[in-house]
Amino acid sequence: GQGIEFDYSCVHGVLAAKECGYETVMINCNPETVSTDFDTADKLYFEPVFWEHIYDIILHEKPEGVIVQLGGQTALKLAEKLERYGVKIMGTSFNALDLAEDRGRFSNLLKDLDIPYPKFGVVKSAEQALELAAELGYPLLVRPSYVLGGQKMKIVINDDELEHHVVDILRDMPDNQILLDHFLGGAIECESDSICDGENVYTIGIMQHIEPAGIHSGDSYAVLPPYNLGDLVMEQIEEYTRRIAIALETVGLINIQFAVKDDKVYIIEANPRASRTVPFIAKAYDEPYVNYAAKVMLKDKKVTDFNFDPRKKGYAIKIPVFSFEKFPNVNKELGPEMKSTGEAIRFIDNLRDPFFRKIYSERNLYLSR
Repeated sequence: GQGIEFDYSCVHGVLAAKECGYETVMINCNPETVSTDFDTADKLYFEPVFWEHIYDIILHEKPEGVIVQLGGQTALKLAEKLERYGVKIMGTSFNALDLAEDRGRFSNLLKDLDIPYPKFGVVKSAEQALELAAELGYPLLVRPSYVLGGQKMKIVINDDELEHHVVDILRDMPDNQILLDHFLGGAIECESDSICDGENVYTIGIMQHIEPAGIHSGDSYAVLPPYNLGDLVMEQIEEYTRRIAIALETVGLINIQFAVKDDKVYIIEANPRASRTVPFIAKAYDEPYVNYAAKVMLKDKKVTDFNFDPRKKGYAIKIPVFSFEKFPNVNKELGPEMKSTGEAIRFIDNLRDPFFRKIYSERNLYLSR
C-alpha cells in the first residue's frame, strides 16, 4: 500500500483517466490515503498489493490496461507478472522498466549512449565482489537491483566491509545482481524529473541536493531550482535526460539522478516512474504534472499538446521529515539507505534566507563513513 507522495500521484492519475473517459479502478491497502477515499476512483479494491489479489481483480474487471508508474516500487515490481500474463501496461513498456532497474543492463546502455557514469561492475557473489573491488578501488557504493528507498545500499571502504555486506544482501535476496561502483566522494548530487511521450521530452524540474552525494535522495534537503550549478552543467543534465528518456522509450514520467564533480555530470540511476519529487515540483510550480503524464501514458495527449507555464518565483526547499523519536534504537546516521518518513516544503525568496544559510552551513555534518 502506498501513501504520501505516491498517493498524490495515484489520485491525480485517477482523475486524469476519468477526464479521458475511462472507468477507473484503484487497488491500495493503506487506509491513511486519499486514493482510498470512496469518491476518488470509480471502483476501489481495498486489498493487499500482492499478485494473487491483483490477478483476481484483473480477471474480474478485465481492464483495458494497468498503470504501474504511479505507485512507487511496489507497483513497478508487479510489471513482470503483468507482462507474463498478457496484461497491457499503460505507458513505458516492461522491457524499458526492467532495463532501468537492472543495474548492469542500464550501465551498458549508458556506455552505448556515451554518457559518463562512475566505474562499475556487476557481481553475484562475495568472491566476485572482492576481485572487482581490487580493479575499481575504494570507496565503493554497493547497490542491489530492484529495491526501493536505497534498501541494503552502503558505502564500503575496505574488503572486510564489502564481503560482510555482499553476504548480507545475498542472504536476504538470493540471485540478486549487485552493482559495485566507484563512489564519487565530495560530488554534488542533483536529479531531474521529466515527462516523455517516446519522442518529445519536457523536463519539469531539476533539483540540487544540499548534502554531498552519498545521502539517499529521500533524506536530503533539496532546492528547486538548483542554487549553484553552472549553465554548462545544466545543459549536460538536460541533454543526458533527453537521451536517456528517448533511449528507454519512456511514455510517462522519468526521474534521473546525477552526481556532478569538477563540472562533469555522471549518471547515478534512472527511474522511469513517478518519483517522490514529482508532487513536490507540481506544488512548487503550481502545475498538474502528474495529470499531464497520465494523459501521455493513456496515449490521449502528446507532450507538445500541453501549455507548460510553471510559476517560477524564488526557491522551494524540500525538507525531509524523520521519526527518530518514535524509533529510539534506530541508527540515526544518514547514508545511501533511506531513513526519512515524509517531507515538507518551504518557500524562500532568495539564497540570503537564514534557513537556507543554516542548512547549507551544516551540509557536511551528515556523511557517515
